[in-house]
Amino acid sequence: MYKIITILCITMFLTACEQGADSPRGFSLPEGDMEKGFEVFKKYQCQDCHRIAGEKERDDATYLLVKPIPLGGSSGRIKTYAELVTSIINPSHKLTPRQPASFTSEDGVSFMRIVNDELTVTELIDLVAYLQPKYKVTPYRTSDYRLYQLRIPDKAE
Repeated sequence: MYKIITILCITMFLTACEQGADSPRGFSLPEGDMEKGFEVFKKYQCQDCHRIAGEKERDDATYLLVKPIPLGGSSGRIKTYAELVTSIINPSHKLTPRQPASFTSEDGVSFMRIVNDELTVTELIDLVAYLQPKYKVTPYRTSDYRLYQLRIPDKAE
């Protein structure tokens, strides 16, 4: 019986890990330049709708949105390189109906300007190199309570 369960578990694991033609496996871009990425951020006027979490706002900051969309900050999970690339070239990809209406249309499509025909691959790489370090992983905090342990007294006691 245990053999059958083990075989089924291994089969399910291997099937779940199968990567087809649409897999991101093997996708890699060269390293970007953070300083050039900041220039790309300004060139495409990203600061009109986005603010960088943890950075001081400019005195002359004016946003096109009522509430600017923060980039960076702390999260319980890593914001991957692939997620940032996807967010830039396909901004509606990860939006959900819970997203604020201020930056999505009624049908849930992002208002973010599509720059795919303007943004070069080098600019994309540099922009991601600028943005990725802005995200910090905050480890999940567990409770301070320890599990009660059953204490078995020594025979000497």
